[in-house]
Amino acid sequence: MFNSVWYNNLTKPLFSPPNFLFAPVWAVLYITILISFILFFKEKNEDKIFGYLYFSLQFFLNLIWSPIFFGLKNIGFALLIIVLLDIFVFLNIKEFYRISKISGLILVPYLIWILYATYLNFGYFVLNK
Repeated sequence: MFNSVWYNNLTKPLFSPPNFLFAPVWAVLYITILISFILFFKEKNEDKIFGYLYFSLQFFLNLIWSPIFFGLKNIGFALLIIVLLDIFVFLNIKEFYRISKISGLILVPYLIWILYATYLNFGYFVLNK
């Protein structure tokens, strides 16, 4: 799926990180996402439907972003997906925090990273039309 020739030939936005940084950052983020979900799941609260909904939507959007950006090489559609991802991660944090403050707070670095990724995606979109 990952076409390094295509990606490496793109004009990169300012403040693009080195490629080797992505794998360890995402490994840590996926671990924190899992921990956050487990903490939320364990809470005894009947009003968790929106937490589950937002978590599911943001996780789905997270999973489809890479195939769209790298596989389809569709930077514009990937930008739309990541903006939706930003929104649903924010909503996910809000709902998790309402039920379990720590499960919401654990997701804040994830939101920061995807906001940065949104900047990068936008930069790739603008610079590589």
